[in-house]
Amino acid sequence: MKNVLKSVLLVVTVFLISNVAMAQKTNQKVVIKTILNCDHCKECETCGLKFKTEMLKIKGVKMYELDDKKMTFTIYYNPKKTDLQAIKTAISKLGYDADDVKATPEGIASLDGCCKA
Repeated sequence: MKNVLKSVLLVVTVFLISNVAMAQKTNQKVVIKTILNCDHCKECETCGLKFKTEMLKIKGVKMYELDDKKMTFTIYYNPKKTDLQAIKTAISKLGYDADDVKATPEGIASLDGCCKA
């Protein structure tokens, strides 16, 4: 009886550990190069807040980081809910280049004067 109980506990433990490991692999990380024309994009009340709210509206985007020194966005997303091209398109609509996707004229027009090229 003890051996059966130990076997059942072992199987349940292995099952739970494998589920946790698989759940952690669902999110992906991507680094996207951009061009920033000011040094305060993170703190900017207009552009920074707009970027934050719009990025987190994208279904599947879990978190993002802006490195203004390296001029990169690091995006953590669920590839089952969105894809890299959709993220790049959303960034371009906000007025920023996203790797090979150029910022849209409408997006650039919505930026503060200091953030425009």
